[in-house]
Amino acid sequence: MARSFCDVRILLIFVAVAFILIQIHLYGAQSYYEERLSNAMESERQCTSQTRSLIDQISMHRAKIVALEESKGNLEEECAHVKARIRDLERRGVQRLLNEVPVAAVVVMACNRADYLERTIESVLKYQSSVASKFPLFISQDGTHQSVKDKALSYSQIIYMQHLDFEEVHPERPGELIAYYKIARHYKWALDELFIKHNFSRVIILEDDMEIAPDFFEYFEAAANLLDNDKTIMAVSSWNDNGQVQFVHDPKALYRSDFFPGLGWMLTKSVWEELSPKWPNAYPLRYFVYFLVSFMLFSCQAFFLDNILLIGMIG
Repeated sequence: MARSFCDVRILLIFVAVAFILIQIHLYGAQSYYEERLSNAMESERQCTSQTRSLIDQISMHRAKIVALEESKGNLEEECAHVKARIRDLERRGVQRLLNEVPVAAVVVMACNRADYLERTIESVLKYQSSVASKFPLFISQDGTHQSVKDKALSYSQIIYMQHLDFEEVHPERPGELIAYYKIARHYKWALDELFIKHNFSRVIILEDDMEIAPDFFEYFEAAANLLDNDKTIMAVSSWNDNGQVQFVHDPKALYRSDFFPGLGWMLTKSVWEELSPKWPNAYPLRYFVYFLVSFMLFSCQAFFLDNILLIGMIG
């Protein structure tokens, strides 16, 4: 019996040890799962926070989208008003042009002399303001001289053109100045722009070292009729090499010449359409003299009257 009691005690001790081990295991498992549960809850909290942040961002973007849509609507409305205004201005502009076709475009050829250009432009504007619609003004600059560009752009009533020519020049004869080739290219480009692109019927060419007379525009308006009605006239010039007090007895006399005087001259689109394909690589005004002599069989001559003052020889 004593042995049976001993066996029972051993069994109870075994059971107690087993129970304690089971409790320890359960406690460990509980701690493990509690930790995982805590991590899961923290992850859920972070996920919820990120979700809320995304929802807030989506709301902000929706608000921005709504604002952009409203801005788009406003811009479209403004654009419609601007287009309507442009159409109205175009109709008025076309009507104005139909009512008063320009006599001739006036282009001042410039390069690198801002001070001379200013003096020339001020002289032109002094007499052009009253006939601005008849003689629209242009400045054509050859190259990138900044002070000349700034000066040209400072005149709101003048249209600025810039000739950029980076092509290498190959003189045809030794010792020739490259400048003459650059000038020829500039003249051809500018006249093509005015006659072909802008479709003017006549163009008056001035250089950036001239001052005009008070009757400069009246003279060319009257001469335009001569060019239109007499096809034997190649060009009309306002320069006379002998236009000095001691040589001029009649300031109103108009001369017909077989020599091209240049320096402030007007030609027609039809003449330019003939000249442009034959334009020389250099010495363009010398070419005009050659052209004039070549076509003397057709009595193609030039009219001129001293009407401008040459103010500079540098550049």
